[in-house]
Amino acid sequence: MDKEPLSRRDWIAGLEKGLAILEAFDNDHPRLTPTQAAQLTGLTRTAARRYLLTLEHLGYTTSDGTLFSLTPRVLKVGWSYFDSARLPRTVQPFLQQITAAVGEPAYLSVLDDWELVFICRTGTSRVMNTGFVLGARVPAPLASSGLMMLASEPEEKVKAWLEGCVLTPYTPHTILQQDRLMAEIRRAGAQGYALVEQQLQIGVRGVAVPLRDRHGKVIAALSVNMQIGDESAEQALERVLRVLQDTAISIMRVL
Repeated sequence: MDKEPLSRRDWIAGLEKGLAILEAFDNDHPRLTPTQAAQLTGLTRTAARRYLLTLEHLGYTTSDGTLFSLTPRVLKVGWSYFDSARLPRTVQPFLQQITAAVGEPAYLSVLDDWELVFICRTGTSRVMNTGFVLGARVPAPLASSGLMMLASEPEEKVKAWLEGCVLTPYTPHTILQQDRLMAEIRRAGAQGYALVEQQLQIGVRGVAVPLRDRHGKVIAALSVNMQIGDESAEQALERVLRVLQDTAISIMRVL
């Protein structure tokens, strides 16, 4: 999550600002005026308008003359990752094996800054309401995979981030206290797996294990989601944990 500083001569400020405009659109801001875009990005209104018009000319935004919104062409940029990245392609067959073994959706997730991003997934033949779509982002401390990934980061760095972040209560059970979240992160690191219940969705449990490269570095997390139902946490772990752990070892051998 730490990046080496880039030489000023290699920095293209216009690209940074154009991407900032695209990232300003979200669930709370599906359509933006140039003034709103400027406020969200720190640009002047004139600059924001020029970037929006350029993006419209390139096909990434559309406008009714006042309000701008994104077009499906933006998906082309995001899906370029899935089309080109080696890790999701390598892991996909293994996720299918997990789903076949335990009957639950299986996921591969990574950290992007302090958000968890789902980059590969499977499903089951039955309708499920415990899943995340490809590319979905969630607060890392509230997902089993996120806890597992955070456990691989230096504790002081994680604590410093938690002190400055504001988490949203997705359910009545969502843990928002920093000390409790740190305890969950430490527990995941100590036991080598993470289990969360009803943090993002009522009635849903997640179990995750780390995915390491051949050098032992944690690069992602494997997980499954399931309905809690009448199954206890201990029963769920007995059913899925060994499958996840064995699969993680198998993937490590081919990375």
